[in-house]
Amino acid sequence: MANKTEILIQNIEKIIVGKRDSVERVLSALLCGGHVLIEDVPGVGKTKLVSALARSVEGRFNRIQLTPDIMPSDIVGFSMINPETRELEYKEGAAMCNFLLADEINRASPKSQSSLLEVMEEHQISLDGKTFDLPAPFMVLATQNPVETYGTYHLPEAQMDRFLMRISMGYPTEQEELEIIERSETGQEEITSIDAVMTISDLLEMIDEAAKVKAVPAIKKYIIDLVTATRNSEYVKLGVSPRGSIALLKASKAYAYIKGRDYVIPDDVKDIMSDVLSHRLMLSPKGKSAFESNEQALEQIALTVAAPSDGGI
Repeated sequence: MANKTEILIQNIEKIIVGKRDSVERVLSALLCGGHVLIEDVPGVGKTKLVSALARSVEGRFNRIQLTPDIMPSDIVGFSMINPETRELEYKEGAAMCNFLLADEINRASPKSQSSLLEVMEEHQISLDGKTFDLPAPFMVLATQNPVETYGTYHLPEAQMDRFLMRISMGYPTEQEELEIIERSETGQEEITSIDAVMTISDLLEMIDEAAKVKAVPAIKKYIIDLVTATRNSEYVKLGVSPRGSIALLKASKAYAYIKGRDYVIPDDVKDIMSDVLSHRLMLSPKGKSAFESNEQALEQIALTVAAPSDGGI
């Protein structure tokens, strides 16, 4: 199944140029049942990455462009009376799918944001006393522009915590951008130019295998030490919760699986740590003056924590 992972990544890279790290992180979140917030400026390929992933798997993909007038019913669905049977029937919302792209989540009202985040946590929809299970796997990939604040609704920290990862794609290099514009001339960058290379059954099997990746006690202690360090740091006002510890362990196992191993090493934890933990902490005034971002503060804090001397093997 590890070969399947590489095939999936290569298929996505037919559309996304030079962002293998971002692709691996999104796939890691998928393999451990998490959701991803892609936070970056417009035009760097956030939406295209999500679309390429969804098109590479024979699953159901929905996209919803979030605006202030989007209602919770647009996301979770609603009930209406069937004129023939005179009974309430459930009409599906955008969330009834395998991959949901929530574009510009910070433009939705807090009420709509809450309905989406509840679905993310429960993996089911409750409406009019009935429960509707979402298909497996179910993954939300939300995007937002961190620079523009006009007409947006900031996601509270408690809701940000629902995302397994927050990633940023960044600008391409000069050579990568040259390849991007050359592809645009031939139409190679179009999403329709790629086909599915994996079924939902294959994906579910990969998820099961990723969950069986081994993490020895030394690796688990290393994760706990990293999280504890955020709680004790003078640069941090609010440290990472136990939910963050669990998320880092799951993500590290999935990341190790993508790298072709059935065991986790400290480098797996280090590589994925910033994406999993940075949005789960709040910097103190001293931290804000010392560092430009949560990521920088987290990297500095991690330097104070010793990795397992035997590599965790």
